[in-house]
Amino acid sequence: MHRLLLISDDLSRTKRLERSLGATRIYAIHDLYDSAVPLDPPDLIVGDVAHLTSEAIVRLRRILEPLRAAGAPFLFLTHGNTARAEAQARLLDPTETLPAQSARDRLLDRIEWLQEAGGSAATAKIAEEARRFFVQTVLSPHTVTPECADIGTVLIARAVQQCGVRDWIRAVQRFDEATHRHCLLVTGLAAAFATKLGLAGLDSYRLTKAALLHDVGKIQVPPAILNKPGKLTDPEMAVMRTHAALGYDMLLGGGFSEDVLQVVRSHHEMLDGSGYPDGLQAAEIPDLVRLVTICDIYGALIERRPYRAPMTGVKAYSVLRSMTSRLDADLTEAFRPIMIAFDPAGASPA
Repeated sequence: MHRLLLISDDLSRTKRLERSLGATRIYAIHDLYDSAVPLDPPDLIVGDVAHLTSEAIVRLRRILEPLRAAGAPFLFLTHGNTARAEAQARLLDPTETLPAQSARDRLLDRIEWLQEAGGSAATAKIAEEARRFFVQTVLSPHTVTPECADIGTVLIARAVQQCGVRDWIRAVQRFDEATHRHCLLVTGLAAAFATKLGLAGLDSYRLTKAALLHDVGKIQVPPAILNKPGKLTDPEMAVMRTHAALGYDMLLGGGFSEDVLQVVRSHHEMLDGSGYPDGLQAAEIPDLVRLVTICDIYGALIERRPYRAPMTGVKAYSVLRSMTSRLDADLTEAFRPIMIAFDPAGASPA
């Protein structure tokens, strides 16, 4: 059994939530306004706080700091005006936000996943550590440095090696913020792909690092477009597509290698010349870019979006294989073991 810590500003409300989750699980409820601080790190923290006043935020931060340092994911339940509540919740840097009225099923899913065998709880903690590092460095308003990218690269590569790509993907898929989720997902896929390809240490490292940085330009895309809960209009898509060149400009002159810079700029280029921003074709697209592009597209397809459910691993791979004129066919075929590791149903003959 894995402990769930519920932090509440209304004990009667939170006890109702506890009862709805079932009596067979191990929970603890902590009163936000209790002066004591929980000392035993749980496997999952849930904030059930309806009134995020300045005092409430200060108290939550005091409680969360030692517990999250141990790697526990933090889910925050929003009440009332969702947009306003989510904006306030962002001040606490939650792993995920959930509307309180529909939280039960998602919480049960999260708890059941943590209770599975095979080290899933450990994977969740490592993924949360990587997410927080990513937010504080790669997607921070400060200059991204090669040294920070190196730390993130090693952190994710080791996690995928220790936990396996399937557990990594399942951990990251539960993150709420789309850009964090996507970048960590693609980086994990790239780390696993490098291993399957038998790349030597330096080449494996370069691929994983390039994947980590590939979408760094999205920090300069307006949040209203980046986080829009629906499909983008054509003008909005044009703005979104500037992220590749913006990312390249951000890192240029910052000590990053030319091959990493090329991935940041060109990961949306296609072999048939239909990609952006430069309309490169075939031989103009380096292998490192081709590898990250496959991971990028596959990662996007298996992610949930507000307007569609995630594809299965098998379905997403069939989409990759259908892009014969746009993706490197040999590298797409080489990606198949990664698909099977994530979705074992893909091991069956087509």
